[in-house]
Amino acid sequence: MKRAADRLELVADPVRRTGRMLLSGGVEQSYVDVEDPRHLHFEYVRRIASAVDLAAPPGDPLNVLHLGGGALTLPRWLAATRPGSAQRVIERDPAVVELVARELPVLPPDVEVEVADAREAVAASPPGRYDLVVADIYRAARMPRHVRTVEFAAEVARTLRPDGLYLVNVTDLPPLVGTRVQVATLRAVFGDVCVLGDRRMLRGRRYGNLVLAATPRPGGLPVGRLAVAALRDPVPGGLLHAAALDGFVAGARPVTDADNPAPK
Repeated sequence: MKRAADRLELVADPVRRTGRMLLSGGVEQSYVDVEDPRHLHFEYVRRIASAVDLAAPPGDPLNVLHLGGGALTLPRWLAATRPGSAQRVIERDPAVVELVARELPVLPPDVEVEVADAREAVAASPPGRYDLVVADIYRAARMPRHVRTVEFAAEVARTLRPDGLYLVNVTDLPPLVGTRVQVATLRAVFGDVCVLGDRRMLRGRRYGNLVLAATPRPGGLPVGRLAVAALRDPVPGGLLHAAALDGFVAGARPVTDADNPAPK
């Protein structure tokens, strides 16, 4: 018998007629508007989308790797806003893939979904293939150990083009220890890193989601435009970069595979 904590459901939004929420064990995981893929319900998803909007001129197709699929909100949004984007989605849970394929609109042909482990998929990818890698990888509300190390970040960096972008959704609670460690880990690999989120989250005052943005090239992030986009969101956000980020991660050290010997 399937445990309640593992139960997957797609439920209708009582407020928005065309909205559908993917729940795992009763916890909200993804939101899709079945008639308007451009509608982004969750704040952190909008922050990811705003960063993607700055990755290339509007409408230009991108080569994208999604680590974690859920209801495929971002692949649907990208297909609508950047037609022709080649998108590969890695989702570990076949039950999620089956439910989404059965209950939600058919995906555009340029979106390929694979049931696989994120780290294994990244390791098997050729160098310099992607313009964008988006990681939203959670199991039982935690980011698995093997996808939050320096070695994994280095594998992601290897698959990116020199001006490519890596975006990571981090779920955390005060005092944001996990986020600080993950930022330190990304800074050990990438040339430029910043954090985007609700200003209350950045101050360690609430539980929620933060988005980490990283690029291989030093000074490669459009931090000014990212900050403006964060402020314009319905939930106004902030950005930590450079000296402000130094203060945020003070005392945190990168985590390596050797620090995480437990199985995947």
